[in-house]
Amino acid sequence: MALDRWIALCLLGLCILYGYTAWFTMDASLAPFMRRNPIWPSTFPKVLSVLGISASFIILIGLEKGEEKIGEIDHRRLGDYFLGQALVLLGLMVVYALCLRPLGFLFSTSAFLIVGSFILGERKLHVMIPVAFIATGAVWYLVQEVLGIFLRPLPIFVGV
Repeated sequence: MALDRWIALCLLGLCILYGYTAWFTMDASLAPFMRRNPIWPSTFPKVLSVLGISASFIILIGLEKGEEKIGEIDHRRLGDYFLGQALVLLGLMVVYALCLRPLGFLFSTSAFLIVGSFILGERKLHVMIPVAFIATGAVWYLVQEVLGIFLRPLPIFVGV
């Protein structure tokens, strides 16, 4: 079996476990007044589990490949697939998560977008920096002001 199908099989197991948790264990602990609501806290996890199970089945059956032959992933030649970039990006995600609270959302997210796009090969700083700042500012404004969820915009030592 190809590597993509093995990954789909693992994801299918995770989605089934996630779905079981969302459908059966999360709803049991709801307060009585919340049981009359049309949307419960478990609604989004239920939708995610159904979508994940569907996508995993599509990959397992092979429907996503269609008529044209897409090259299989050769696990013996993983070095040819930019594995270094992927691992550096995963490390950058971990650093981003660790820096989010002490350095603030605006600085951490902008730095993550700039360094991440540099790792992926973008070299036009005059495009990369404004796009990162605009995207970060827009997301912060939507989450903070529109949704009303507090995101620490500046580092802790600034005192906001």
